[in-house]
Amino acid sequence: MRAWSLRAALLAAGLGAFAAAQAGERAFVTNQSAQTVTVVALPQMAVLATLPVAGKPAGVAAAPDGRRVYVSSPEGAFVTVLETDPPAVLRQIALEGGPLGIALHPSGKPLYVADWYAGRVFVIDPETGARLAELKTGASPSGLAVSPDGSVLASADRDSDQVSLFSTADNTLLATVPTGTRPFGIGFTPDGAHVLTTDVGADAVTVIDVARRAVRARVAVGERPYAVAFAGGRAFVTNQYAGTVSVIQLDGWKKVADLPTGEYPEGIASSADGASVYVANWFDNTLIRIDVASLQVVGEARTGDGPRAFGRFIVPVPAR
Repeated sequence: MRAWSLRAALLAAGLGAFAAAQAGERAFVTNQSAQTVTVVALPQMAVLATLPVAGKPAGVAAAPDGRRVYVSSPEGAFVTVLETDPPAVLRQIALEGGPLGIALHPSGKPLYVADWYAGRVFVIDPETGARLAELKTGASPSGLAVSPDGSVLASADRDSDQVSLFSTADNTLLATVPTGTRPFGIGFTPDGAHVLTTDVGADAVTVIDVARRAVRARVAVGERPYAVAFAGGRAFVTNQYAGTVSVIQLDGWKKVADLPTGEYPEGIASSADGASVYVANWFDNTLIRIDVASLQVVGEARTGDGPRAFGRFIVPVPAR
């Protein structure tokens, strides 16, 4: 009887863990050196799968419904389309140049892909792979972001020290706004009122007022900031050389903390509930979980070699 009870308890525990992995969210972490994507169950930090993706994958964009993930490969000149449940490689979308930054419209389409070499953004139908338009940017467009209401696309044009703002309705250029030196990562605040760039050459973040199309503030952070995410009324910025995440209070635009991470933190994203922030550490081959309330690292998972996770890499597990 006791043996049966023990077996039942172990079975229940196993089923519970499986059910937990099926619920919640998943991280799709691009591993540039390994040429793979690691799939991690969140918040459990359990590795579920490793998918082969060629071409030195770097950028990642998750569909709002959680059913697809799109991965850019700068050295392969293509985007790989992944299915999320179960994790699988579906197909490639062939491009030219060096596709790096990637973002999806909140409605699920179109897909925007920055060509690092040619100063342009491809506008793509994610289902068919058809090119709908090309947008001219400044030199070396890197990070891309779409406003929460879907009306504005922002491109961090690294070697032009600017952000290009486009209307998604008709693909017209709304404005270019100067930033600090070499903006790379980019993200809209949750209310869509501001867009932030991580200026790798200035060790600072530029805050742009979207409506005014002008700089609102500049905030000093750690050395070589890479990417930005938002949670709990704050911005979280990875600093590659410093090995930290800087925390910026959105009310007042003040840095309030620097959190130690692994070596060379790069991609960063927040959970849907805003309770956690996840950071890919390029040189440590890890993904860590930061608790937003305590600002402490509370979990870790191993990834493949060279995790970048540049973009929106967290997806909800789709309903079945």
